Amino acid sequence: MGILQLDPHASLAFQKKTIQRSSPRISWKGRSYSKDKKDALPCPQKHLGVREYLLKLQSSSVGDGVLSCRLILMLGVKFNNCAGNKGVRYETNSLDFKVRADGTMYAVHQVQMASKQLILMVTAWDPQTLGRWEAIVRFLVGEKLQHNGHKPKGRKSGPVDLAQQQSDTLLPWRQHQSAKGLRRQKRDWVIPPINVPENSRGPFPQQLVRIRSDKDKEIHIRYSITGVGADQPPMEVFSIDPVSGRMYVTRPMDREERASYHLRAHAVDMNGNKVENPIDLYIYVIDMNDNRPEFINQVYNGSVDEGSKPGTYVMTVTANDADDSTTANGMVRYRIVTQTPQSPSQNMFTINSETGDIVTVAAGLDREKVQQYMVIVQATDMEGNLNYGLSNTATAIITVTDVNDNPPEFTTSTYSGEVPENRVEVVVANLTVMDRDQPHSPNWNAIYRIISGDPSGHFTIRTDPVTNEGMVTVVKAVDYEMNRAFMLTVMVSNQAPLASGIQMSFQSTAGVTISVTDVNEAPYFPTNHKLIRLEEGVPTGTVLTTFSAVDPDRFMQQAVRYSKLSDPANWLNINATNGQITTAAVLDRESDYIKNNVYEATFLAADNGIPPASGTGTLQIYLIDINDNAPELLPKEAQICEKPNLNVINITAADADIDPNVGPFVFELPSVPSAVRKNWTITRLNGDYAQLSLRIMYLEAGVYDVPIIVTDSGNPPLYNTSIIKVKVCPCDENGDCTTIGAVAAAGLGTGAIIAILICIIILLTMVLLFVVWMKRREKERHTKQLLIDPEDDVRDNILKYDEEGGGEEDQDYDLSQLQQPETMDHVLNKAPGVRRVDERPIGAEPQYPIRPVIPHPGDIGDFINEGLRAADNDPTAPPYDSLLVFDYEGSGSTAGSVSSLNSSSSGDQDYDYLNDWGPRFKKLADMYGGGEED
Repeated sequence: MGILQLDPHASLAFQKKTIQRSSPRISWKGRSYSKDKKDALPCPQKHLGVREYLLKLQSSSVGDGVLSCRLILMLGVKFNNCAGNKGVRYETNSLDFKVRADGTMYAVHQVQMASKQLILMVTAWDPQTLGRWEAIVRFLVGEKLQHNGHKPKGRKSGPVDLAQQQSDTLLPWRQHQSAKGLRRQKRDWVIPPINVPENSRGPFPQQLVRIRSDKDKEIHIRYSITGVGADQPPMEVFSIDPVSGRMYVTRPMDREERASYHLRAHAVDMNGNKVENPIDLYIYVIDMNDNRPEFINQVYNGSVDEGSKPGTYVMTVTANDADDSTTANGMVRYRIVTQTPQSPSQNMFTINSETGDIVTVAAGLDREKVQQYMVIVQATDMEGNLNYGLSNTATAIITVTDVNDNPPEFTTSTYSGEVPENRVEVVVANLTVMDRDQPHSPNWNAIYRIISGDPSGHFTIRTDPVTNEGMVTVVKAVDYEMNRAFMLTVMVSNQAPLASGIQMSFQSTAGVTISVTDVNEAPYFPTNHKLIRLEEGVPTGTVLTTFSAVDPDRFMQQAVRYSKLSDPANWLNINATNGQITTAAVLDRESDYIKNNVYEATFLAADNGIPPASGTGTLQIYLIDINDNAPELLPKEAQICEKPNLNVINITAADADIDPNVGPFVFELPSVPSAVRKNWTITRLNGDYAQLSLRIMYLEAGVYDVPIIVTDSGNPPLYNTSIIKVKVCPCDENGDCTTIGAVAAAGLGTGAIIAILICIIILLTMVLLFVVWMKRREKERHTKQLLIDPEDDVRDNILKYDEEGGGEEDQDYDLSQLQQPETMDHVLNKAPGVRRVDERPIGAEPQYPIRPVIPHPGDIGDFINEGLRAADNDPTAPPYDSLLVFDYEGSGSTAGSVSSLNSSSSGDQDYDYLNDWGPRFKKLADMYGGGEED
């Protein structure tokens, strides 16, 4: 057993752009490196990349094909993730080897090597960035010459070709103790990953590796594999020869479908007993460049402000490559192919080859010249190598957005307009501006301001949203007599402020001249509404006031004339020339035309201009009350008991005047006639109420007219004698009039009352007898029930209707011929065979059956049949069977021939509706509706 000691200064280092390797010689990805040579390799950028290293070691001794070596200090490994290796940690997939924090790899104990190669995977990961890198280190142990200088038996002298001694057989299980002193270890080997290139062309199945146990010399062993790709979907991607242990791949692999497989290898005897513990097999699919980069979108839209500085970010385009991103196959690089238009230069934009960020590279973006650019972007894998990489393109549409770099400018320096006086919401001038920014945007929308010339705020400028013009509009009426013209100074700006460094133009200010034209203005009343106060009752023709109007047209010589427009009571007159108001009737405050003591009248003042104009004014007259209305007694009627001290009558008064021409009132009885004061008395309660009561102990029931004098408190006072009708009646214990007493009070005597009561009793008796008679008749009707329900009675009846004459044209007909003759003499004297068609035939009349007084329901059928037979044999029963002759109407008749009426026999008519017409049409329904059933 040879003991190997590796140079402690040997190291393997990943630098940013170079990898330096020292002795011993290292083979990596088919290339060989020595300590005196520096080769540039790309810095690992992704996490799942696999780097493979091959270390060829020379051993000092060999025994039984099993090489045992002790690695005291094997290899120094240092990973650099392009940003420094601070905090990087290392791990291996073997329990026999470890890596220190400085990257030194060492063996933790003496290692027994079951084969001539040893494969390890070293993983470096950064806990801060979560970056992860992996490297495969393969040790191939060769043989050296013995120390005594002799060759081994069966060996050729000279250097040994280690590459030819490599074996594809893995002994994953430890050797058992043998006669030569080998001992079996408790821990199993960890098999390094098996790399399989994707898209292999075969032939298939293609051998990957051979797995065998050292017990295969003692017993027959069967090998099998389990896991995804073997006995789990996708099924049978890998297979193994159960006898030889050779493992195969059965079809081409696709890394984009699945990048790795984890299988477990099993070794059992012929009875299925486990011989060795299962071991893990990791199979990695090596990526091939078989996928083009694909852009997420075929068209990208971005924008950039005009005038942007070089280096301004525009947009990002992204392409994804399904290949391994840790290899050049999946490393995409971007470039701009074309730019349209190429103005102001052909390279206005550039793209970050790795991130896809598009930025400006030149100045001069001007939306007013170029509004949009179309850029074709190409994405290429293999780190942008156009000779080996696959490419794809996408379109980036870059819109140059507008900034307010152009101030609005008036198209002319002065504007003019004209406006009639007293008009509002009139556009007097349109201000036009020019702005080269994007239309209908805040950078283009104009805002107008009046700087000077309108201190009273008569005008405002509104912006037309379509044309962007400024409309000078009158918002406060102008007066020609005050201002005949206005000189305005206006300024225009945008909704958005100007871009940095842009100044307002001198053409952003202009002057507006507005002329005011004179129009005929209506006269107006300076005091409107005018209020005057006077007492009511002034005589007719009294001058009240002068209600004159003013004509505002000072520069026009015009006359003003007055007239009444509204005078509800027709109490006033107005002078047509000077507006003097006089009374045409006596003004009464108590009139219905007065509201709250005020009377209103409206007058019209019109000038003689062209066209004439008029104005209105309202005159309000407040009428002061005078005592011109006497009080009225309330109530007009009352009732009282015939005996005193049971109740009294409360009286008051109403006066149309107002205070102080109303109460307190004075109530008194007149001295004539003397019976008033003898029978009645008045007791004063307060200034407005008094009580009327009987003075004597008893007064006969009846209606009495009691005169009462009521006097108000006006100056001078007015009085009125009012009559109150008092009904005196007998009362009950509660002081209420009884019914008899009320009638007696109404003026009826005892005899009249008795007569009324007798009439009421007779009327009630008659009503009672009528009700009894109706009930008896109803009882008889129920006793004599009809044989047939009236609803089911279908017997034909002859109904007589009123006759209507045929007018003047049928007056020549002898209507007596249509009447039944009273005697039979004229019939008997007629010749045989000749008689009138409406005459009753002479002959014996058949005997009709007599209806029994009390019919039995069972005899109804016989009764009907007998009556039917008698009617059929009765020649005297109308209608009589005879020839009927009608008058001839002549050839000129407008009536058509009766023969032209055809009877339909096609059978298409549906008579089923006759069943819905009731029992009277049942026969027709049976004849026609049921004909088809027969």
